[in-house]
Amino acid sequence: MPNYAIGLISLCLLLLAGCASAPQSAEPLIISIGCPAVTPCQLPLAAPSSNGDLLTDAEALETAWAECAAQVDMIRAHQQAQQ
Repeated sequence: MPNYAIGLISLCLLLLAGCASAPQSAEPLIISIGCPAVTPCQLPLAAPSSNGDLLTDAEALETAWAECAAQVDMIRAHQQAQQ
């Protein structure tokens, strides 16, 4: 058998060895680019009947404004990071 025939057979066998089954690769990671989800700011209803109720309602209102401001800050930070 000529030398080139042995070389071709060896090459074919070497290529076939590459066809062995391998474990599947991991699924690609999907990255979502966009602004974070935002909920509308809602202020609590107030119907104070005494000074104590007025103080409690004022504290609830300040908390609602703080939560709304935190959302705005979160969006601004995200937009700054994208630039």
